Amino acid sequence: VQLQACGGGLVDIGGSLRLFCAASGSIARINDMGWYRQAPGKQRELVATITRAGTTIYTDSAKGRFTISRDNAKNTVYLQMTSLKPEDTAVYYCTAQIQTYGSWSAYWGPGTQVTVSS
Repeated sequence: VQLQACGGGLVDIGGSLRLFCAASGSIARINDMGWYRQAPGKQRELVATITRAGTTIYTDSAKGRFTISRDNAKNTVYLQMTSLKPEDTAVYYCTAQIQTYGSWSAYWGPGTQVTVSS
């Protein structure tokens, strides 16, 4: 099983980006999916999570600006980011709770860089 995230890049203040992350491999079921980020010199922090049923949780800094969604048929999670600020600059990681061969594990993608230019 692997996760592959795409969609990062360089954007101006106030701009938008859409990240997406697809899980592939021997997947029986995916429960929670989410996005974390890690800025230089800081710890990795939660951005948003979404359950299989679509219930979402956002960190305070993401509320009202970011939207997490998923397509269960495609094993894909998305993060629509708007009104981007310099403090959103970080490497963004996707994660998913995946069942394979009867056991559950948390998987992480390699990360995608988001840079908001001031």
